[in-house]
Amino acid sequence: MNKTKEPLFHIVKRGEMPWYISWGVRAISVILALVCCGVITTLVTSENPIKVYATIIDGSFGSSRKFMVFLQNTAMLLCVALALTPAFKMRFWNIGGEGQALAGALASAACMILMKDQPNALVIVCMIVTSLVAGALWGAIPAFFKAKFGTNETLFTLMMNYVAIQLVAYFAVVWENPKGSGTIGVINPLSKIGWFPEILGSKYALNIIIVALLTIGMYIYLNYSKQGYEISVVGESERTARYIGIKVEKVVMRTMLISGAICGLAGLLLVGGTNHTLNANIVDGRGFTAVMVSWLAKFNPVWMVLTSLLLVFLSRGAGEIATDFGLNTSYGDILTGIILFFIIGGEFFINYKLSMTKSFKKEEK
Repeated sequence: MNKTKEPLFHIVKRGEMPWYISWGVRAISVILALVCCGVITTLVTSENPIKVYATIIDGSFGSSRKFMVFLQNTAMLLCVALALTPAFKMRFWNIGGEGQALAGALASAACMILMKDQPNALVIVCMIVTSLVAGALWGAIPAFFKAKFGTNETLFTLMMNYVAIQLVAYFAVVWENPKGSGTIGVINPLSKIGWFPEILGSKYALNIIIVALLTIGMYIYLNYSKQGYEISVVGESERTARYIGIKVEKVVMRTMLISGAICGLAGLLLVGGTNHTLNANIVDGRGFTAVMVSWLAKFNPVWMVLTSLLLVFLSRGAGEIATDFGLNTSYGDILTGIILFFIIGGEFFINYKLSMTKSFKKEEK
C-alpha cells in the first residue's frame, strides 16, 4: 500500500508568550528590516549605510516641522485604528475604514463649501455632526446586512470603500476650483470658514490632542464599560452571548455605528484640521494600514500608540530615503513593503512555530 508522505515540518500554534519575549521578537524584526533597507539602498545608491539610517531618522525628527507632521500622521493612523478595534474585537472584520473616513471627509467639505457665508462656529458644529453621522451610516449599512441576512462583512465593507472613493471623485468635479481642474483646491482660503483653530502655534496640535483623548476614552470603553464587555462576549462566542441574554444584532449595529463615527471623525480632522481640501487620496490608505496597527497591538489602544508610531516612523523614513537620494516615490513604497514584511514575519513567529513531524507526533501522544 502507498503510504502518504508527511511533510518534514508542521506549523504549530504557540502558547501565550511572555510579553518581554514577544516584544523582543518585534524589536529584532524592526532591526532586521532596517538592516535590509540599508543594504538595498547602499547597493542602489552606493551611499554610506550610516547616511541611509541617518536619513531614516531625519524623516521624522529632522526639524520641528517634520516632528509635528510625524505626530499628525501618527494621530490620524491611530484614530482610524481605534475606530476599527471595537469591530475587530467583536470579530466583525471591518475593512471599510478608508471609505468611512472618506464619508466623513466628504460631509465636512460639503459643509465648508455650501455654508461658506455662515458664521465659522456654526459651520464647524455642522461639520462635526455631519461627519460623525456620515461615517456612522457608512459603517451601519454593512452591519445591517450582516445582522439581518448574514452577508460577508469583509467583502461588503471593502466594496463600500470603492463606492466612497467614487463619490468623492464625483464631487471633486462638481465643486472643482478653478473650473476645469478636476480638483477642489484649498477650500475657503481667504475667509478660512470651517478651518479648525491653531493651538500652540501649530495646525496639527488640535488633532493630536483629540486623538490622545480618544485613545484614553477607547481604552476605558473597551475594558471598563458594559458595552465593552458585550463586545468581548460576542467576539468570543455569539451562542454564549445569546445564552446570557445579549442581543447580538443590537451589539453589532451599535458597535459599527461607533466604529464608523470615529472613522468619520478622522475624515473631519483631515479636512477641517490639516488639509482644508478634499480628494480621493486624502485618507492615504490609512484605513488599510490601521488594520495592521490594531492587529499588532492585540486590540489594545495603549499598544496601538506604539505600533502607530513605529509604522509612521518607518514609512516616513522610507519616503525620506527616496527623496534625499533622488529616487522616485515607488522606491519608498518598496522599502515600506520590506519593512512591513519583516514586521508581519515577526508576528508569525510570535504566534506560531515550526515543528518537525516526529517530535510533533510525540507531543500529541
